[in-house]
Amino acid sequence: MNDKEKEILACARRVFSIESQAVQALVAKLDEQFVQAVHLIFKCHGRIIVTGIGKSGVIGQKMSATFSSTGTPSFFLHPAEAIHGDLGMVTKDDVVVCLSKSGNTNEISAIIPALKKIGVPIITLTGNLRSSLAERSDVVLNVSVEAEACPNDLAPTASTVAMLAMGDALAVALLEQRGFNREDFAFLHPGGSLGRQFTKIDEIMFTGPRVPIVSPNADLQQIISEISNKRLGGTCVVEADGTLAGIITDGDMRRLWSQPVNIEKLTAKDIMNAEPKIIESGALAINAFNILDQHNIMQIIVVDTLKKPIGMIHLHDLLDAGIGVR
Repeated sequence: MNDKEKEILACARRVFSIESQAVQALVAKLDEQFVQAVHLIFKCHGRIIVTGIGKSGVIGQKMSATFSSTGTPSFFLHPAEAIHGDLGMVTKDDVVVCLSKSGNTNEISAIIPALKKIGVPIITLTGNLRSSLAERSDVVLNVSVEAEACPNDLAPTASTVAMLAMGDALAVALLEQRGFNREDFAFLHPGGSLGRQFTKIDEIMFTGPRVPIVSPNADLQQIISEISNKRLGGTCVVEADGTLAGIITDGDMRRLWSQPVNIEKLTAKDIMNAEPKIIESGALAINAFNILDQHNIMQIIVVDTLKKPIGMIHLHDLLDAGIGVR
């Protein structure tokens, strides 16, 4: 590695060091103002409106998106658009979160009188606690940094990282206050790989008359008919009281032909696997996929709390739903 390459790596390490120190310094700056901000947002009956311009505006858009995706309804309001009519989006039931490193951003300062007239609470994240914006806000969160990672101390770098971290801290604190759980997260993220991770097996399994079922006394013809008609590669074997006795797969049927027995006299209880792989209703579909993958099998039975079969699903159906696809 030549000297120029070493300089490049040294620069990156310096940036990481400065920005990580900026985030760590926020710990000592947390006080009752942060608690008050969480209470204001938690009790809000409207939306959380985040505003900022330039690099702070970009951080504000991410902050608003994080709020919304974790159970706190929010949208981003560009301050330049706000002074030209978009202030009509703001109601007294909302909470406004302003982001400004200097605390003297002209575009944000221009909308403060209107926000005050509406009567909406204002939370400000700024590096200047003596600024006009800080003085006119209800809650002020200190995101000041000793220096930017930029060697000229000009380009917002450490300061935007500090703002981002403070926004994440607010979002996570609110998430915990709301008791926002994995199911809530899944509801708000139905698309993409994130949503698929939280899909319940009940949403894609076959139920009712589509579930292949035979009694323990079913003969060979009944078994073959049920497997063929339902097309799940197997059938549940169910006792008269509805409890699961076992499973017969098409693989089990093929293996019968190599056995030195009179297959015509066999019944389901003679053929079945009495310890089938099962999963309870309400479980995540990805857990079903993992069971199938681990045991190299093609179908799994879904049971209720009494271990009675209520559904069945084939590996191909999981794959078609995007479960297990990376």
